[in-house]
Amino acid sequence: MQKLTSLDYGVFFVYFIIVATYGYWIYNRKRKLQSDSKDFFLAEGSLTWWAIGASLIASNISAEQMIGMSGNGFKMGLAIAAYEWMAAATLIVVAVFFLPIYLQNKIYTMPQFLRQRYNNTVAMIMALFWLSLYVIVNLTSILFLGALAVSTISGLNFTLCMIFLAGFAIIITLGGMKVIGYTDVIQVFFLVLGGLATTYLALNLVSEHFNTTGTMKGLSFLMSESSDHFHMIFDQSNPNYVSLPGLTVLIGAMWVVNLNYWGCNQYITQRALGADLPTARTGLLFAAFLKLLMPVIVVLPGIAAFVLWKNGMFQQDMLAGGEINPDRAYPVLLNLLPTGLKGLSFAALTAAVVASLAGKANSISTIFTLDIYKNFINKEATEKSLVWTGRVAVVVAMILAIIIAPFLGIDKKGGFEFIQEYTGFVSPGIFAMFIMGFFWKRTTVNAALFAIIGGFALSVFFKFLPDYADVSFLQSSGFAALNPASGVIEIPFLDRMGFVFVICVVVMITISLLTPAHLQPKDTLHVDIKMFKTSTGFTVGALVVIVILAILYISFW
Repeated sequence: MQKLTSLDYGVFFVYFIIVATYGYWIYNRKRKLQSDSKDFFLAEGSLTWWAIGASLIASNISAEQMIGMSGNGFKMGLAIAAYEWMAAATLIVVAVFFLPIYLQNKIYTMPQFLRQRYNNTVAMIMALFWLSLYVIVNLTSILFLGALAVSTISGLNFTLCMIFLAGFAIIITLGGMKVIGYTDVIQVFFLVLGGLATTYLALNLVSEHFNTTGTMKGLSFLMSESSDHFHMIFDQSNPNYVSLPGLTVLIGAMWVVNLNYWGCNQYITQRALGADLPTARTGLLFAAFLKLLMPVIVVLPGIAAFVLWKNGMFQQDMLAGGEINPDRAYPVLLNLLPTGLKGLSFAALTAAVVASLAGKANSISTIFTLDIYKNFINKEATEKSLVWTGRVAVVVAMILAIIIAPFLGIDKKGGFEFIQEYTGFVSPGIFAMFIMGFFWKRTTVNAALFAIIGGFALSVFFKFLPDYADVSFLQSSGFAALNPASGVIEIPFLDRMGFVFVICVVVMITISLLTPAHLQPKDTLHVDIKMFKTSTGFTVGALVVIVILAILYISFW
């Protein structure tokens, strides 16, 4: 493969200098406030709507999308864009119904919400769980997949790439959320510009392969040569039904996935928790519009790689261990970019990885410092002590991720699906606990504990149920399908999540109703229907997003 040239490294170096210099300027500009823990962790009152929206996308789009989702585009096509396009609708729901509750009740962390709504036990269990999940699953996956891509493109040692990415992210993270938020604006600029450049090249390669010219001609050939890759809703005959089970992506557990991720996740909500409600809502709406664009950047290149591969290009480059590895699609395309443009796309990929690492590390630091260290280790900690504890937590988390990432088998499973499936073991119960805590005052502590523990147990039960019982009866209703890889009938993990969520809600209601009146929780959360009212501008913008989504789904059903 063609490696990076001096010009490519020069373009990348310019990107690095711009981000580092701007971050340092932002840090110095607000340095007098850096001893304030809320300013360090939340950038309280400092982030504008465009910084919030850009930071949300920069933190969300990382190696699992650029590499993993492109790989899914190669394998299954546009249907994988459901994660992106449904997220656009989800962001509107979160902006309207979730943000007002957090901001009106001065919620700064997710464990704090659980402590205020339920009790310390629930909050502590979830704080420890989130720390484990963020470090062992999320941080390691982002770091591993990012280093794999950077190493493939640059030819540098894999471990060295991991250390570089982690170090770059640490530099940004140590400046606090304000530095992360504003540098993410630059990261998104490079991400979108470089991502669109890669898509442009991929479509042009397709058109040239069929002896014509033009990006739109390339898209036309793409749709005709791989028409099976341009369907959003799969039926049971599709070999990828196990990954995206039909209407579940529209009216089923895809909502659980997205609402839990965008509305109950410290890593994401932290960007908006330091702003006022109008600013935060506008930031989420801006992020929703950016989400509509993401499949063009992360999915279309994978489909283009599939068409080119099917027609004889880079047959060997797609192999890993003698088998086709879809996650190699995006790095292979990047290696075909011309000099200079390749450096720009390399910077885009690095920006996506570093921004996500920084955001994830900051959330790990926030939860550890504010919910564990301050509440259980040093209750008298000063503001300065909290900030320094947060910085130490960032470094420790990154070191742990570097050490354990190579041993998790992330490369044996599609990177994007690795994260989705393993977080799916716990997200239904967590989301049930949050949504019931938001909107039903009678939800009890024991009901919340069932959602945490019982939700995980139920997820494991449904995962292994096909190994011990005949689930073919579920096929007739679309809740089970043959997995071509394993050769057995399985319950798709999205459907498993749906089953677990519904069971958790039913059991939580039952437990709460059976709880004596004197043991029911006190009203510790202020929820008023008036807080859900939106401005005219936001309402119009939200309707535009919904109309665009409707057109996309109707066009590519």
